[in-house]
Amino acid sequence: MIYLIALGALFALAANSVLIRLAVVDYGADPAAFAVVRVATGAVVLMTIALLQKRGAWPTTARSFAGALCLAGYIIGFSLAYRTLDAGFGALLLFGWVQITIFATVVARGNRPSVFQWIGAIVAFFGLVWLLKPSSDLGALPVIDLMLMSFAGMSWGFYTLLGRGAGDPVRVNAMSFALCLLFVLPLMMVGNGALSGPALVLAMVSGGITSGLGYALWYRIVAVIDPALAGVGQLMVPVLASLGGLVWINEPITVQWLIGAALVLGGIGLSIAPQIIAKRRL
Repeated sequence: MIYLIALGALFALAANSVLIRLAVVDYGADPAAFAVVRVATGAVVLMTIALLQKRGAWPTTARSFAGALCLAGYIIGFSLAYRTLDAGFGALLLFGWVQITIFATVVARGNRPSVFQWIGAIVAFFGLVWLLKPSSDLGALPVIDLMLMSFAGMSWGFYTLLGRGAGDPVRVNAMSFALCLLFVLPLMMVGNGALSGPALVLAMVSGGITSGLGYALWYRIVAVIDPALAGVGQLMVPVLASLGGLVWINEPITVQWLIGAALVLGGIGLSIAPQIIAKRRL
């Protein structure tokens, strides 16, 4: 069951890449306006659910502030970078940095990922590199957007790690989204505010469903699995985002992409195989 929940959360994460790319490219949305609506909708949805549930403790001020900062770094970098990056490539860069950030933090804290996790991570990362090849000429992409997406990946990596032992997933994310709104509102001063009807709907779906509910679901998973495994598992998101790009944005799928996707999924499978085998023996 936990793996099905994790897969659902990963689908939600991947959907965000497709939704913003669709809104910005097809409907001419201002990335800054999209980000503000996304965060505001997520805050409203999660706060409403948390108040209706009437259970669980609200997170501490320090935890909420740290979560809001990480979430803001991710949202801002993610939204602005998608002005030029396609859905698949953007997700590749994002979650490549997520994996690096999580593994580096895990090792720095004195924990040691298993041999299978290291091998699986390396295989999956090479799959990402292979997937990256057909996407674009990197030299032709704006350096600022590459840096923004890299920053977003590091921020999301830290946000993932903050989910361990954070408490009720809905309330923790509700507070993070509410405080995050204070950090993303200034974006309205740098954008043109363009947000058509379809783009507004996409921003609200991204905020309330694939971000708000998706992140709460992801925090439920992060609380019970190894952090290194969480980093490796998220490498599936670029594969899912590319598939979404194929369906909704007509972005190409090539033989190289299929090989890369196989490597990514194979690496993830190698990382989780020992846990699955151990549970079956029990």
